[in-house]
Amino acid sequence: MTEQTQPVCRDSFDLSPLANVLPRFELGVVVATPGVTKLDQEGTINACEYLARHAIGDWGDLCHEDWRFNQRSLACGGRLMSSYRVNDQLKIWIITEWDRSCTTLTLPSEY
Repeated sequence: MTEQTQPVCRDSFDLSPLANVLPRFELGVVVATPGVTKLDQEGTINACEYLARHAIGDWGDLCHEDWRFNQRSLACGGRLMSSYRVNDQLKIWIITEWDRSCTTLTLPSEY
């Protein structure tokens, strides 16, 4: 975890979208950058909905090659990345480390 990320607390995010999710892999410690946290608190995004999609292997708006890379990484233990376009000007990335120790929700500008 860096100074720019913080653990996601149950108090700061509505985790109810994850209640019925059967994840395809371990998320590890879930952290979010300040930009994602702010957007979630403002109601611009629901970070947990995107996290739930990532956890079930819906990689969002990735190109075919990156989608296939994630599928191989599920089997072989590589890093997993999702990209979700919220609107024309806003995109969030979710990255799970190769060892499944940590998942980070970030804005591309904060990466």
